[in-house]
Amino acid sequence: MKKRNRALTLSLSALIAVALILSGCTSGNNEAAPSSSAAPSASASGAEETAGGDVYELGKEPLEFSFYGHYDWYTMPNWGEDLASKWIQENKKVNVVPVSSGGNAAQKLSTMIVSGELPDVIWTERGADVEKLRAAGMLVPFDEYLEKYPNLKKWAGESTLNMLRSPDGKIYQFPNWYTTQPNGNSGYLVNKKIYNELGAPKLETIDDLYNYLKLVKEKYPDVVPLEGGQSAEAIDILSSAYAENRPYLFSALSMMAVPKDGKMTSVFLDEPFRESIAFGAKLYREKLLNQDTFSQPLEQVEQKIVTGKIAVFAASSPTEFGAIGNALLEAEDPEAGYIMIWPIHKEGLDKNKIFTGYYNQLGWNVSVITKNAENPEAIFAFLDWMTGPEGQRVIMWGPPGLYWDGVDEEEAPLFTDKFTSDTKGRDELMNSTVNLQWVGNTVYVDNSKMKFESTLPDDQKSWETKWQSEITWKTQYNTTEFVNLEPAGDSDEGIIAQSVKEIYEKVRAQAILNAKSDEEVYALLDQAEADAQKVGYEKLLEYKTQKWQENLNMLK
Repeated sequence: MKKRNRALTLSLSALIAVALILSGCTSGNNEAAPSSSAAPSASASGAEETAGGDVYELGKEPLEFSFYGHYDWYTMPNWGEDLASKWIQENKKVNVVPVSSGGNAAQKLSTMIVSGELPDVIWTERGADVEKLRAAGMLVPFDEYLEKYPNLKKWAGESTLNMLRSPDGKIYQFPNWYTTQPNGNSGYLVNKKIYNELGAPKLETIDDLYNYLKLVKEKYPDVVPLEGGQSAEAIDILSSAYAENRPYLFSALSMMAVPKDGKMTSVFLDEPFRESIAFGAKLYREKLLNQDTFSQPLEQVEQKIVTGKIAVFAASSPTEFGAIGNALLEAEDPEAGYIMIWPIHKEGLDKNKIFTGYYNQLGWNVSVITKNAENPEAIFAFLDWMTGPEGQRVIMWGPPGLYWDGVDEEEAPLFTDKFTSDTKGRDELMNSTVNLQWVGNTVYVDNSKMKFESTLPDDQKSWETKWQSEITWKTQYNTTEFVNLEPAGDSDEGIIAQSVKEIYEKVRAQAILNAKSDEEVYALLDQAEADAQKVGYEKLLEYKTQKWQENLNMLK
């Protein structure tokens, strides 16, 4: 299963505020003035529901709705051109019409809001910015649908749904890749051939890693000892090595707040973060970390990995390129390829309490249904089917009868021989639907995949699934309590957050690229702390603390 984790390129907050003013909307009662093309509210919008509460029957009649992915990078594949969506189109009578961002998502959404021509469904990041749409009266609540269409409620669970509730107590967001069990791919990828040729030395502690990278540099001058990815992501991952029960999320740009004694505290004063930056600067100075990590495109990272020109790669999802590289390298040389190792830790720490990555129950992003939808209940019914077992089987592995045929007593797919014999065709199909997986059900997909893999001999098991089951899923930290800490972009705290992020990005790059010693790194971080406090960092930390405590109360 492939997952993308991309942030919105621009906050919705400012553009919605401007758009509401331009379109003549009023916020006096938290409702937007309806446009000429806006549909009525959910209860009166033409949903196939009688006074007795009949359930909408998917496939009984044609259903068409527009879908907009609010990302600069996202282009929805044409519905019906792949085998999976073609089967849905023919058997469920559903047609999804893509609305493109044109590479400028912020401008596109702003234009749609001003014109009153919102798409039926918006796929976007959850949190404070979605609340802007909700408070403006643009979204349809799902509460009355949850009992009638039970898949989301069954698979997500009450605690996840409660975390999605808006201040008015209702649910407007349909989550994607939500989960109740660990998942994720963060960790360390190691070039197997180089590792074995160097005697397969112990690679457990920070010192072990440092000594290994020095040995690689000496013996393999044309190989990058530690591939940092883009923006030295490897150093983020390494911050997890300096403390127990501490995922790199705490000191990442997306959070920049470290929980301590019931409060959110400064990342710039956090010892694990400071030590990891100092170590990163040392690796950069000694050319053990690739020198272009802050400037290289993602394609360049992939090229180095698939050609075996790296010794170690640490990233939030190294398995994606690792699986491709392993297959290509192994095909040329059975001794080549990639392995993964247990997370690196500082000497003296418990290796079983080191977590390179993180997951949360809410998963990745969300779909919201706007009040422009003529039949919001029908759309919800489709999304609920899609997140259920049959919908997940089709959108992940194609129509029945090809790579799976029937299910077992737990509704897991019964994969056909073609699933393992036609790996090229299977992978092409799965890749064709990656950008149509809007309501992914992590538990169903992962458990189905693992159940099947357990029946295969070792030489037929997928490389990615092997390392997920042995290492990565066991070393991801549950960070559900830390979701939704980001303030709205146009709030006081949101403006402070933007300033602190700029300070963070600047000092992190300066420290790694320019610092000549650990002392210089720490001096730069101390100055960054002072600068952050001047722009109101303490107020932002207080806001994050309050949100964190609210989350803890909801999770009780």
